[in-house]
Parts: sequence; structure tokens; C-alpha cells
Amino acid sequence: MIIFVLRKKLFLFLFFVSLVFISCTTKHDIVYFQNAKNFETIVDTDTFKAKLKVGDIVSIYVSTLDLEVTKPYNLMIEAGSSAQLIDYLIDVEGNIDYPVLGKVKLVGLTVEEAKELFKKKFYEGQLLKDPVIIIRVQNFRVTVAGEVRNPGVFPVSGERVSILEALGIAGDLTIKGRRDNILVIRDFNGTKTYTRIDLTNKEVFNSPVYYLTQNDYVYVEPNNSAISNASGDSRIGTIISITSFILTTALIFVTRN
Repeated sequence: MIIFVLRKKLFLFLFFVSLVFISCTTKHDIVYFQNAKNFETIVDTDTFKAKLKVGDIVSIYVSTLDLEVTKPYNLMIEAGSSAQLIDYLIDVEGNIDYPVLGKVKLVGLTVEEAKELFKKKFYEGQLLKDPVIIIRVQNFRVTVAGEVRNPGVFPVSGERVSILEALGIAGDLTIKGRRDNILVIRDFNGTKTYTRIDLTNKEVFNSPVYYLTQNDYVYVEPNNSAISNASGDSRIGTIISITSFILTTALIFVTRN
């Protein structure tokens, strides 16, 4: 009878230990925007626009009613059987070397501000009349790493992308991703900033990194469950083995007495 009781206690103890060390993921850990109320309206007043950085590659197309006068500004390069516009690299001083105009400082400007700068230069130099300027950032991309389904480097076709969109492109967070402490690393001309945001809180929409800029790095760290699975399996096995040894020894001692 005593042996049966001890065996039962051993089983219950080991079962309890396994429950303690196997981390459980709760609704509180995984649900986004938990404090958003039903029918709550949030007006988006964010006018964020990405600014041009050192190392950005931009394409610039200039158009007027007279296409002949714009040819010097739309330099082309042969690409196989076709031709494409030459791209311009923003150098370490924040400038591009542009035809006729020479050095043009673009760093720190939004795309719209850069367009207005070109229009002003064309007007002041009496070079073009009512030009239409199209500027695109060719190397706008963001990196999403960590506990997401498809980590990687993703190109952005528009002028801005939100962190929610970027995470969606990466397949969203895995069940093991920590949602309340996502890190965004931003580099602007050699200065790095580190900002953390909480996706479980609706205030994420007010974060300065809600909209990402080119070459932002987003890292989703593992939650406690993932950490426990990675580093705790051997520890749990050791604890269970030691406990089993102690109880088995106690069982043998009792049966002998």
C-alpha cells in the first residue's frame, strides 16, 4: 500500500513539475491593441514622410511640354536592349551630382521638398518652364528579423510603410514572438536610434517609428515560452531526473523498512 501511494505521489509530482516549467502563452501575450474599445474612432493626424538619407539611391525624371529641352536632365544608360534613367547616389555630404545644376543637397528633405528644390533651381536659372519632377527612392527597404514567419529584407514600393504593414509582409509574428517590446533600429546619416513599441497597446499608432524609413531594422524578440523551450528543456530534464532519483531512493528505503 505504501509503495502504491509513493508511486502515485511521484507521478503527481513529476506532472506538476512539467506544468510549472512549460510556459503557457495567454491571450494577454498575443492579442494586438488590447485597450481599443468597440466603435472607438482614432483620427490619423500623422503627416509623417520619410526623409532622404546619406546612401539613398534616387531616380529623377524631369518633364515639360518640350521634351527636347529636358534631355540633358534625363540621362539614360543602356540596359540590354533598352535604356533606363541613371540613378543618383546621395553622398556622405548629402549631395548628388546632377547634370547642369551640379551639386544638389538632398539629405534631410522629403521627396516633395526635393521636387520643390529642383523646380526652384530650374526657375531661378531660367532653365525650364513649369517642369514636372518625379523622384523615387530606389533602395527603400526594411529588414524584419526575429520571431516572424518569414524574416528578411523587403523592398518598399511607396514612400512610406507602417510597422504593421512590414510585419504583415514578413508573415506576421509567430506565436513565440513578443508583441509588447518590438525593437526598431533606425540609422540617419550615421546616428542610430533604438525605439521599442508595444503592439498590444493602441498607442502604437502614435509612436515615432510607427511609420518606418528606408533601411529600418525591426526585431521581434522571443517571448518567455520560446526562451524556456530553447534553454529550459535540459534544465527540466535534469530536475525531473534528480527528483525521480530522490523519490525512487526514498521508495526503496521505505520498502526495505
